[in-house]
Amino acid sequence: TDAELITASRTEPQQFAPIFDRHASAVHRYLASRVGPPSVDDLLSEVFVTAFRGREAYDASYSDARPWLLGIATNILRHHRRAESRRLTMVDRVRRSGQEQHQLATDDVAGHVIGRQQVEVMRTALARLDQKFVDVLVLFAAFGLSYEEIARTLDIRIGTVRSRLSRGRIRLRELLAGSGQYVGEEKLERVRGTKPEEHQP
Repeated sequence: TDAELITASRTEPQQFAPIFDRHASAVHRYLASRVGPPSVDDLLSEVFVTAFRGREAYDASYSDARPWLLGIATNILRHHRRAESRRLTMVDRVRRSGQEQHQLATDDVAGHVIGRQQVEVMRTALARLDQKFVDVLVLFAAFGLSYEEIARTLDIRIGTVRSRLSRGRIRLRELLAGSGQYVGEEKLERVRGTKPEEHQP
């Protein structure tokens, strides 16, 4: 299991290599759904370097390391956005023209939710959502994580996951109501191959 490999890697560092092999693709997709392509590979490396350095703190009672890795990725994305925001502010002050906007690359998430139709409309709506709602929606709809896994990933309570998912959907409905792009619960659940009631408490 991932837990066994991580535990072994504390004394035999090479044992950590399979963790990268198993989860790099999923972490890469997660990062690519949130930032532009130029940053993804660097952030991916940062995630696994951070994970390797922090492996002593891994809770071996969890056999699957994916939520742990996605949690690290989420924190790194937050730092990246803040740094990028500061950089763009400096550019704007110097150039005073051609204002650059820092947008989340939400094409993948939007495509999952609306079948890749009117992606720009969904991107705009997601950009207006509080990031705490976007984090939960991405992990649930695009990555198929359970409530418990999302709670582990974001280090929040399961009840908070349910609340944010519900409130995020409601806010999306409000933002998309005028565009005719909101597709409702059924489509979101079909993305995961599940029915809504399967994820209710």
